[in-house]
Amino acid sequence: MPAYLIYRAHVHDADAYRAYMARTPDAIAAFGGRFLARGGATLTLEGEPETARVIIVEFPDLAAAQAFYDSDIYRAAIPFRQDVADVQMVVVDGLAT
Repeated sequence: MPAYLIYRAHVHDADAYRAYMARTPDAIAAFGGRFLARGGATLTLEGEPETARVIIVEFPDLAAAQAFYDSDIYRAAIPFRQDVADVQMVVVDGLAT
């Protein structure tokens, strides 16, 4: 069953963050992932207004999402965001179809 990575980032330096953004698509694709949303406009319907950059990535399953995160290719990208964004990443199982 698919798994969904939900990524929220408060970016402090957009120019520097672009170096991270350039490295993630290949890492995601290498583990069967695909972007469903990538930092587009948000609309808060309830609660505090969303101010983070929100990204949603679909992976084939939880194991693929974990393998992406643990991979050398993704680990090499992490330093490009560490000092320029505060990040939260959560992966959730999708529904069986």
